[in-house]
Amino acid sequence: MDTIANPRSLAETQPDKSLIAAQDLRFKVAGAAGEVNILRGVDLAVRRGEAVGLVGPSGSGKTSLLMLLAGLERPSGGRLRVAGQDLAALDEDALARFRRDHVGIVFQAFHLIPTMTALENVAVPLEFAGRRDAFERAEAALAAVGLGHRLGHYPWQLSGGEQQRVALARATVAEPPLLLADEPTGNLDRATGQQVMDLLFDLRARLGTTLLLITHDSRLAARCGRVVRMEDGLITGDGPERIAEGCEHPGA
Repeated sequence: MDTIANPRSLAETQPDKSLIAAQDLRFKVAGAAGEVNILRGVDLAVRRGEAVGLVGPSGSGKTSLLMLLAGLERPSGGRLRVAGQDLAALDEDALARFRRDHVGIVFQAFHLIPTMTALENVAVPLEFAGRRDAFERAEAALAAVGLGHRLGHYPWQLSGGEQQRVALARATVAEPPLLLADEPTGNLDRATGQQVMDLLFDLRARLGTTLLLITHDSRLAARCGRVVRMEDGLITGDGPERIAEGCEHPGA
């Protein structure tokens, strides 16, 4: 993979095409022995509709980067604009609205509300947005991931793969411009994980959503077409990845 010489130039010269524009992005946290630098100056530009696989060893800063992009953590330095928003300038209420309107997140753990049915879990973000058609759209989203027959089931009544499909429906029901996925198949067996990822890439292609996918699976990363490699809080590689045998780019 080729490391791009100046990744920030894309964000500066094509701001209308860049959904994500990070420049010298830094993130540090307090530790027992002092401050720990998690991100040490990340430059990243991601165009609207692009799919990016984010790879690297554990502790390299991948999840922290996603947390910053989602507005769930605040950067310690640098500049970050997502969907035209300067996230550092937003207060907590504005960040919550930003996430509601612009970001869908799928984690390794399903994070479903155990006291709510599948339908209710998927309807939650739409209800927060004041959508009167929340349950109608939630039902359609569940049907799109093959769970139209499981609307009234609670998380404990669903298999792991079904729970992750509910989580995927919830993340995409509002058709956000940005979808962040952090090891979404980590708790699933290979066959079930393959089914979930096929759904994720299908939904991304159909909705035109920008995808940032953290994965340790090189085959999944290759499906994105562009792979960004992180090590020790820095981007060390950024470029097209050879599509692994049996995997296709979602737009191919």
